[in-house]
Amino acid sequence: MAAQKRPLNETTSSRKSKKLKTDEKSKPKEKEVEKSTALTLEEAAFPRGGGTSFTPFEVKTIRAEAVKEADEALFKESREEKGSKKNARKIKKQNISNVSEKGDPVRIEHLNYKRAFVGMKILGQVVSIIPLGLIISLPNQLYGHVPITQISSQFTTVLERFDNRDEGSDEDIAMEDEDEDTQTPDLYGMFHVGQYVRAIVTNVHAAGVSDIMGVGKLRDDLAKASRRMELSLVPEKVNAGVQKTDLKSGFTISAAVKSLEDHGYNLDLGVQDVSGFLSFEDVGRDSPKLHVGHVINVSVSKISANNRVCNVTMDFSLSFSSNHTDIFQLSEISSVNSVLPGTLVQCLITSINPEGINLQVLGFFDGTVDQFHLPKNPPKPFKVGTKVKARILYNYSASPPKFSLALSEHVIRLRPYMVSIGEDSSLLEEAYPVGTVLDAVKVSRVEKERGLIVGLDGQLEGFVHISHLSDDHVPSLTSIGPWKPGTIHRARVTGHFTFDGLLQLSLKRSVLEQKYIQVTDVGVGQTVTGTIKKLTDSAMFVTLSENIDGVVWPNHYADIILKHPAKRFKVGTSIKCRVLVVDAEKNRISLTAKKTLLNSQLPILSNIEDVQPEDLAHAVVFKVHDKHLLVEFYNNLKAVIPLKEVSETPVNSLSEAFSVGKVVKVRIISVQQNQRRIVASIRRATASGSATPDISKVEVGNIVEGVVAEIHKDNAILFLQPSNVKALHSLKNLANHRAIGLPQLKSELKVGERLYELVVVTRNLEKGFVIVANAPKSKLTLPSKIALSIDTIHIGQIVSGRVIRHTRLGALVKVTSHIGGIIHPTDVSDNFDNGLSYPAVDSLVKAAIVKVDEEKRRVTLSTRQSRLRPDQTTQVVDKEINDISDLILGASVRGFVKSIADHGLFVTVGRYIDARVQIRELFDDFIKDWKPRFQVNQLVKGRILSVDIENQKVELTFRSGDLSARQREAQTKRSPSDLHEGEKVDGIIKRIENYGLFIQIEGTKMSGLCHKSELSDNKDADVSVALQNFRQGDRVKAVVIEIDKKRISFSLKPSLFVEEDLDGSAEDEDSGIAGDKRTSSPFGVVDGFMMDDDNDEGEEEDADIQSVEDQSSVEDEDAMEIDEGAAVQSLQRSGENEKSTSTSTVPVPILSLTGGFKWHGLDEPADASGTEEDSSGSESEDIGEGRSHKKKKKRRVIEQDLTAELQTKKPESNADFERVLLGSPNSSYVWIQYMSFQLQLSEIEKAREIGRRAIKTINFREEQERLNVWIALLNLENIYGTDESLDATFKEAARANDSKTIHLRLASILEQSGKHDKALEQYQKTSKKFGLSSKVWTSFAEFLLKSNNLSEARKLLPRSFQSLAKYKHIKTASKFALLEYKHGEPERGKTIFEGIIDSHFKRWDIWSIYIDMEAGQKNIQGIRNIFDRVLALKMTSYKAKSFFKKWLELERRIGDEEGADTVKEKAVEWTQKAATNASS
Repeated sequence: MAAQKRPLNETTSSRKSKKLKTDEKSKPKEKEVEKSTALTLEEAAFPRGGGTSFTPFEVKTIRAEAVKEADEALFKESREEKGSKKNARKIKKQNISNVSEKGDPVRIEHLNYKRAFVGMKILGQVVSIIPLGLIISLPNQLYGHVPITQISSQFTTVLERFDNRDEGSDEDIAMEDEDEDTQTPDLYGMFHVGQYVRAIVTNVHAAGVSDIMGVGKLRDDLAKASRRMELSLVPEKVNAGVQKTDLKSGFTISAAVKSLEDHGYNLDLGVQDVSGFLSFEDVGRDSPKLHVGHVINVSVSKISANNRVCNVTMDFSLSFSSNHTDIFQLSEISSVNSVLPGTLVQCLITSINPEGINLQVLGFFDGTVDQFHLPKNPPKPFKVGTKVKARILYNYSASPPKFSLALSEHVIRLRPYMVSIGEDSSLLEEAYPVGTVLDAVKVSRVEKERGLIVGLDGQLEGFVHISHLSDDHVPSLTSIGPWKPGTIHRARVTGHFTFDGLLQLSLKRSVLEQKYIQVTDVGVGQTVTGTIKKLTDSAMFVTLSENIDGVVWPNHYADIILKHPAKRFKVGTSIKCRVLVVDAEKNRISLTAKKTLLNSQLPILSNIEDVQPEDLAHAVVFKVHDKHLLVEFYNNLKAVIPLKEVSETPVNSLSEAFSVGKVVKVRIISVQQNQRRIVASIRRATASGSATPDISKVEVGNIVEGVVAEIHKDNAILFLQPSNVKALHSLKNLANHRAIGLPQLKSELKVGERLYELVVVTRNLEKGFVIVANAPKSKLTLPSKIALSIDTIHIGQIVSGRVIRHTRLGALVKVTSHIGGIIHPTDVSDNFDNGLSYPAVDSLVKAAIVKVDEEKRRVTLSTRQSRLRPDQTTQVVDKEINDISDLILGASVRGFVKSIADHGLFVTVGRYIDARVQIRELFDDFIKDWKPRFQVNQLVKGRILSVDIENQKVELTFRSGDLSARQREAQTKRSPSDLHEGEKVDGIIKRIENYGLFIQIEGTKMSGLCHKSELSDNKDADVSVALQNFRQGDRVKAVVIEIDKKRISFSLKPSLFVEEDLDGSAEDEDSGIAGDKRTSSPFGVVDGFMMDDDNDEGEEEDADIQSVEDQSSVEDEDAMEIDEGAAVQSLQRSGENEKSTSTSTVPVPILSLTGGFKWHGLDEPADASGTEEDSSGSESEDIGEGRSHKKKKKRRVIEQDLTAELQTKKPESNADFERVLLGSPNSSYVWIQYMSFQLQLSEIEKAREIGRRAIKTINFREEQERLNVWIALLNLENIYGTDESLDATFKEAARANDSKTIHLRLASILEQSGKHDKALEQYQKTSKKFGLSSKVWTSFAEFLLKSNNLSEARKLLPRSFQSLAKYKHIKTASKFALLEYKHGEPERGKTIFEGIIDSHFKRWDIWSIYIDMEAGQKNIQGIRNIFDRVLALKMTSYKAKSFFKKWLELERRIGDEEGADTVKEKAVEWTQKAATNASS
């Protein structure tokens, strides 16, 4: 019998004191102690035989002491009853505090996959039902899955029986049909979403496991999240530990249907020697029929006298109970295993802490409630010592037993979590579907290792995992970072934790900007652009977003059947498709790449309810019969085309005329929605058979609305609604109506846009279309302008006016008779790509007021869409610049040329803000006649070079490259008037005197005095010691404290600086560099082709012409190698810190050298003024040393040596280059730069002479230097010379150098310059002349592969074997295989490698190259197969170690942890095997 435990709801006063005897109370005391041990699952270590180790006297003494203690306790209780209620409350609080003081409260922890263990019983909620299992939402944001074989043992038996039926005979099936009901229960009929279930953990998998049961085949995030924890609903497992004695009236338990009887169901309760029975009356009329294996939750009503049969009723508490107060409450148990998850128990609060609440469960066990499972707004605050009703969630410790419970209202009631929206309430998934963007969520709690808890509307909360805070890795969180409590962030819903009532959110910018989050976000018929992920024989898979893929079936690859789709579709390339089918249940999207469907402007038919007779649409033939065709529209919508409706002429054979996959235009004849049958016609869809639309109902003068179907050069085609009559609308009329330019209208008008207030102008009854125009604006609106006054208008107000004329400052607008306005050039549009298009003169225009000048009675207007429609989201490409302070140094801006002067340009970049561009800042190269390249109102782009806010001056540059040098140059022109008191500057100590320091401002020629009294904040400090700590040339940070004409006073007191000031210089340098890196587009004139996506090919060709200098055959270093070390050394001699100048934005032909050389002049020094300072600083040091030897001599005045810069100054003339060449006559680098300098001056003949002179001057032993010059001459003749001069130079170079090298270099030069025919001819000559060279054949093959001439390239390998020596065959074949991997087909390269290692299996180097190439393809399974093969060969332990090390590295990089463990095991196995072979 179980111990009769006093219920918790009984008070101590109900117990009466009794006078006890020692003999009568000794035995019951023993029984009570013995039974209490069963509750705690602690086995007493009894001596063998059941005896005791105490003597009879000791036993008697112990019993006496126990009775005495019991008497004292009883009398104490009786005294307490006589006391007042106030004293009773005090004693009760004291007892509770004493209980809490006995030990520390149990630590409250969240459940995670690491803490979960096999055998844990847990309460969950069904969130998804899949064909092969259930997906369960668990506490603390976890998910688990229940395989179909873990529902119940009876259900598994039924599945096995039906599986065997498919293989059995008809007689066996007939016999089974007579015996029992053979209907297979479906999971969708057994469970429903939102149902609470009891489960037990059967397996917890490691992270990254993807092949678990059928769940692994699903691709949605919910299924992926549930893979790690495997659950079971089998009653035998879930109810393990429940005893017969626990089956009392009201006890809830899970059960499975064993069989169907005459009056009810026979149930399996999972309790030994007890079966359950559920009568039909107790099931309920509305409940569905139960099948064998069905798992239900039941409540015990009574148990038979022999304790063998238990009558039960359906327990609806686990499925939307209406009154939770009637739910059975557990108060007595036989053991801890009797406490099942989902049981409602009464608990005592023992402590409250920030993490949650500690409870005492059933008077024996410890329990915890975390913050996620506390009620949002409890009716009364929780206090220590109060009793509450809680529901068991799971047990997380067996010894001692500990439980996690929930006090949240929806778990107590066992209902789905509901969200209140106004007066209504809805499910969490319906109120906030996946993909919803939340503009403002507030961080309410930070969990360092897990993530954030954020608050939404009212009581709703969301959880952001630490991995979804940022696209960058976040190792841990703190309460003072960017996600500290109270901060507001933008988030997106990525899922739901229905059990906890939380939203799953993400703060990642990539997720916020992601177009599609789930399959349902993609619309049927929508045009999408994706990336080809994989191409197989059966389908092509296209990635649309990070976690959404689409499939293109072979009959939708193109309008025709492709025999070799791999030639057209390459993995990784972009592809444009249209969505055919969106299947949310299967989580699949079907796409089509047929051009006809992509370019179709006809309506998208995807739902039979939207299909109307006479609709015209495109369809795809998917089945051909003898008498009719079956065609398919979108979303699996099908139609039938009878034979008579196929064509006007008789068709003998439909299969010959129409193939499966052909796109046809059809017209709907009839729609039968009840039978879901659509009849269509191809014949009536043609021009001759098309029905003329009925336009009789559309009268001239009617006000109509329409949807844009097509946009042409001058007109737009509309379909009027709802008549669907075709209409023609002039774009000029629409542009005038909207008061915008025609180019801007074309960029804004989109297909599918609805136009309102259109007037029917004319009708064409024969052709069935009408002409419409925008209704003229009523003149009654003009008096509103008169009502406007300069006092009533305000900024942001939308007004209308008439354009009077265009001026240099903008378009003048007459708002009223007393108020004028102006539209500035930068206020016309949010995107300057369309150029400066003012509203036409005398046209009406709507504009927003951005500035009001009451004195001049004039307003500044703006026609930007962002101003006109501030409540709508519009794309602003060119932001407004309202003030000069909005400009940032180094930032890229666009503007319009205002005027062209002799010294440069003036560009309008903002409202009343003009920037100057000096001539030297227009181009990277010298352009003599530069004015014709610019015109007024032309769109240009540049970077801010300097901003003078005080004088309102802005300098702009069109040049590319680093801005720091030019900014420093502008810095040198500063004067004392540019400084202000309190400004912090960087300086260099130029002189040290007894009274202070002379400091020169860095980058300028200004200097000043820092008096010794300004060195320290301590007035009593010895400043003479401080002066001794400074040295001439030291860099210091100073503060300007006084400016008296040209005299500047500085201060170095530490109190004037903060830590950020000391780091400022480093940040400035970094910002300058970063600013240049952001510059990705060329500066200067913004041409139209740069903004047009259709001219990509032409743009690439222009880019190739501009960057000829950067083209070099780097990949073929073996065939064409130039001693770059010599060039680098020469460059270092001219200045180690120099940076190369960038390519000019103007396409000027420039020579190219395939060795890393550049054809520009020598690089500019980073800081010209810095050179002067360094030289002067070095002179000062020399003088300082002289002073140390001549101690008391008078200091001499040092004159600056103007020749000190000659060694580092950039050559800027012929004399400078000649001077440099005197010091380095054998440097090809200097000679080539000299040639480039002449080419920039268009002195081509002089460049030739310099090249010839270089060859004569350079020592004959410097072969590489001479070769560089010859290559430069070949480049020069290729670009500027004729075919005859190139051929003569080539022959001369071949005689003077290695002939094979010159042949290959010329071929490479021709290839890079785009002369593919001549390059092919040159490679053919080279292969004939040097057929014994492997480099020649591989270079020739690489050229053909890059030219996409695959067939000719593959013919070279057998041809090369005929010419090459046999020992070169392996080397050549391996190089051909590498080229196939890089430029051809990897499968062909794999075939070549397989052929090599098949005949030369001991070539370990070939094995390694083969593995590296496969690693580049990320083919981990292929790599594993190769390693298995190579390690099976006999080799040394050293070589085996290198292979195992390489394998392990690849597994960690592109494989998984399981593969890495396998490599380690195989390495140990190989070592043991090698040791065994060595010993034997």
